[in-house]
Amino acid sequence: MTVPSPALLDTSVVIDLESLDQADFTGEQTISSITLAELISGPHATDDPLERAARLERLLRIESLMNPLPFDVEAARAYGRVYAATRHANRKPRGARVMDLLIASVAMAHQLPLITRNPEDVAHLTAIGLAIHVV
Repeated sequence: MTVPSPALLDTSVVIDLESLDQADFTGEQTISSITLAELISGPHATDDPLERAARLERLLRIESLMNPLPFDVEAARAYGRVYAATRHANRKPRGARVMDLLIASVAMAHQLPLITRNPEDVAHLTAIGLAIHVV
């Protein structure tokens, strides 16, 4: 299934990118600065030197291929809607979920579909206009 273009990839997609069908990623996709932050922290989150090296390699490859969209004022405004929709769905907009919600806010601010491997994290945001594509 071809990924929409342009589109924003969430961290779950970037982490699994090598195992996904590359023919699906023919257009213009990018990441957010939030995903970049998660990738930068990744090598520091493991004590396994082989895993650390793999995470660092992934980070360097993604940095060389993509120009991240910033979490800017428009994304901050979108986050207000994301936060409200998350609470309305009886979900807590805190903890580990925050990064996913911030990434979704960047997608909304730039009117881009969000490409994810974890649709359950953001499915409730379709109610406020977020387009989601699952790979």
